[in-house]
Amino acid sequence: MSAMASILHQTLMDLCINVFCDTKDLRDILSETSTASELRDCGKPILQLLLQQSTSIHNHYTSKNNNKNPTNDIDYTLGVENNDLNPLITKRLDDLITLATEKFYAFPFINVPLRWRQLYWKASLLKFSALVVGKSFATSNIAPLCHQSVMDDLVTTLDMAHIMTGAIASDTVMTCVNTALETLQKIDEIVSPQNLDKGLKRRRSDSTFQEAIEFTPQVTNAVLRKENISFSTFEKLIHHPSNPHLGPEPLIITDSLEHWPALNHHSWNSPSYLLSRTIGGRRLVPIEVGRSYVDEDWGQKIIPFKEFLDIYIMGNPSRKMQTKGYLAQHNLFSQIPILRNDIAVPDYCYVSAPPPHKSSPLAAKHAEYAPLEEPLLNAWFGPAGTITPLHTDPYHNILAQVVGKKYVRLYAPRESAKLYARGIEQGGIDMQNTSSLDIGLLAGWDGTREEQERARKDFPLFSKAEFVDCILEAGECLYIPIGWWHYVRSLSIT
Repeated sequence: MSAMASILHQTLMDLCINVFCDTKDLRDILSETSTASELRDCGKPILQLLLQQSTSIHNHYTSKNNNKNPTNDIDYTLGVENNDLNPLITKRLDDLITLATEKFYAFPFINVPLRWRQLYWKASLLKFSALVVGKSFATSNIAPLCHQSVMDDLVTTLDMAHIMTGAIASDTVMTCVNTALETLQKIDEIVSPQNLDKGLKRRRSDSTFQEAIEFTPQVTNAVLRKENISFSTFEKLIHHPSNPHLGPEPLIITDSLEHWPALNHHSWNSPSYLLSRTIGGRRLVPIEVGRSYVDEDWGQKIIPFKEFLDIYIMGNPSRKMQTKGYLAQHNLFSQIPILRNDIAVPDYCYVSAPPPHKSSPLAAKHAEYAPLEEPLLNAWFGPAGTITPLHTDPYHNILAQVVGKKYVRLYAPRESAKLYARGIEQGGIDMQNTSSLDIGLLAGWDGTREEQERARKDFPLFSKAEFVDCILEAGECLYIPIGWWHYVRSLSIT
């Protein structure tokens, strides 16, 4: 195995031993020397179990690195094979992860006590360390670490912790987690560069995503378009709208994303490139399953990126009834920083934003939101036919289109009474920002004639609501003012 691969492997072990398996931190919590961690509230037995696993991993590393038996926990640390870490260590860490997961489902996510999220993180970091260190001395080279099943386990362990807990670890630990994943990325590139497309159903067109468009709604009231306007011009437009009774209006800005690597040499229109940036497609992503989040059959699951591409993006286009799966409103760039390097936050996001327009019924509610210190950054990725139902957001938005085309229809806040907003639904879920309308049905694009007629009878005011619409193409961005209702329909893979 190459010298570079060995160096990278040592980098992983150093992170595990020096950061992820920090026994001093656990001892301080147990002795109450540290007052900063909520982990103490999990109870002394759990803390002792964490410390025992961490110590055993340390001992195994030290003994094998020095080519001698450990001084402590010899029967516990060593497994059946002389060089293997006892599988009971990962088993007990899995038990702790399961315990934390059960606590997640006992509360609404925003109310999950921090201690259980911290337990999930700590147990996951120790499990990752056990996997790395446990394979370190199995043979004289790096190959065991790069077996597909081992690499899968390593990536899954860290990604699940990130997705399930919301990355609540310290900045230092998160930096080390990102370094660990970047190191696995490099190891995978060295060991199996020919396998980046493994498992993906290949087609003649798989160098780029298919551009087939099944249906394109007619644009009837086009959104204003301007070419790469300056920061000051954009600021003037939103602070001094042409119609003060309407407030700032939607705007398509063209030619402002041309410098993005995602549109050039790091093309997001390339399946193989995206696989190469996700450790051969192993990185996990949370996806939504179903045409729209208001549909009865809608659900969520976490799957490897390669599986997402294979089933939901590159799947057989002739399967008209195939369930839609898409990645939406996920902070992908926090989880996979290497993709963050392919984009840039548009300067327009740093304009001093005007308050919600007085014509919005949600103006007072939206005004309560604290100003953002930095723009929120989310990714959306899905197949043709996926729909984001008519809704409104409490912030100004810039929708930057990198791949494919979308149809977007927008209604001003003053049209709200004609859009039949939902209310507080079962379980206390606030859906006031989402309309009861199915635009596809009401516009005659979806459903049967009977369903369309029934929808028009149920929502008689809808036909009087004024809107603007557009086809948003790759390389363009759409400004959506705060409080504006918007319906988004993917016309292709986007």
